[in-house]
Amino acid sequence: MLAHNTRFREYSAVPTPDAFDPSILVFAALAVFVVWRLRSVLGVRVDRDAARRPPYQGPGAAYGGAGSAPLPGAPPAHETEAPIAAGRWVGVAEPGSANWAALDALAAADPRFSAQAFLSGARKAYEMIVTAFAKGDRETLRPLLSDDVFRNFDAAIAAREQAGETMKTAVVAIEASAIDSALVDADAVRLKTRFVSKLMSERRDRSGAIIEGGLGHTSTMKELWTFERALRTSDPNWKLVATESVA
Repeated sequence: MLAHNTRFREYSAVPTPDAFDPSILVFAALAVFVVWRLRSVLGVRVDRDAARRPPYQGPGAAYGGAGSAPLPGAPPAHETEAPIAAGRWVGVAEPGSANWAALDALAAADPRFSAQAFLSGARKAYEMIVTAFAKGDRETLRPLLSDDVFRNFDAAIAAREQAGETMKTAVVAIEASAIDSALVDADAVRLKTRFVSKLMSERRDRSGAIIEGGLGHTSTMKELWTFERALRTSDPNWKLVATESVA
């Protein structure tokens, strides 16, 4: 009887192909846990990325539009809503004058306009244009001038070159600069600017003899230069469109 029981125990200890292995449950539970953890971690990362990326709102969203693109060169919405300061043209134009009203119209069309910044840039342009014309530097002149003015300057330079003449000009000082008048229409703004300057200039003929002026001699120039800039464009630069001498 004892021997029979022993043989039975030994036989039952050997698993048959149909016997159930409890370790399968352990591995299955472990696999489910790993998949759940991966999905949890990946889900957190996706949520963080979504929080960093704002939803697409269309090209006009940054300007407060309803998905429509702003006009090229249009200022941001917060600038267009800024009120015009009551005394912003003091020292630039007479209160109640047509010039004052035109500058108000310009500020309404382009809230970024600053009379002081314009005059500072106009003085730099004046000096650049005067010296470039004397040197015959067409490359510098071209982007600063309108087509008509450039053709006139180019013709004068060509005539000088054909005659074998040379010219030197130095701007000693710009004694005064002021906006003389302003004109604003739907497409462009034109500012006529008055300059009073001291120039030192000389012109020499083919042989090198001085035929006009002299670097030791200064002359006072009074001129009106008209600058123009298109309003509905991404180009913020002004161009010289007319010049005239004044008494």
